[in-house]
Amino acid sequence: MQIVKYVFQPHGDDRGQLVALEEYRDIPFEIKRVYYMYDTVAGVVRGKHAHRTLEQILVCIHGSCKVRLDNGYEKKIIPLERPYEGLYIANNMWREMYDFSPDAVLMVLASDMYDEQDYIRDYDDFINCVKNKSLKKI
Repeated sequence: MQIVKYVFQPHGDDRGQLVALEEYRDIPFEIKRVYYMYDTVAGVVRGKHAHRTLEQILVCIHGSCKVRLDNGYEKKIIPLERPYEGLYIANNMWREMYDFSPDAVLMVLASDMYDEQDYIRDYDDFINCVKNKSLKKI
C-alpha cells in the first residue's frame, strides 16, 4: 500500500504561519468541497467508509489524530500531527479517523460534492468491491 503524505509550504514571520493550498498545484485534484471536524468526543471513530470515486486530502490543522487506511489487503495507521502535512486518500481506501486530541480540527479537501451514492459504508461490501475490482482506480 502506497501512502502519500504531502508537506505543504508554510510561510511565516514574527506574526505567525500561513499555509496556502491551490488545486492542481498543492492538491492533485480540483477541490469541490471542504469540511472539517472538531470537538470529537474521546473514543469516537469517524469515517468508517470508502468512496467509489472521490479523492480526499486530510489535514489536521490543529491538534492530532490517527488515520487507519485499508485497501482490502493491508492496513496502515498514519498519524496526522502537523498543520502543514496532508494525507492523500484515494477512492479505493477504507478510512477510519480516531484518537483525536481534545483540540483536534481535521480538515478534509474533497474532489467532488457530497454524493451518498459514492459512499461504501459497509466493510463487507467494500471487501467485495475490492475483490470484484468494481472500484474505479485513480
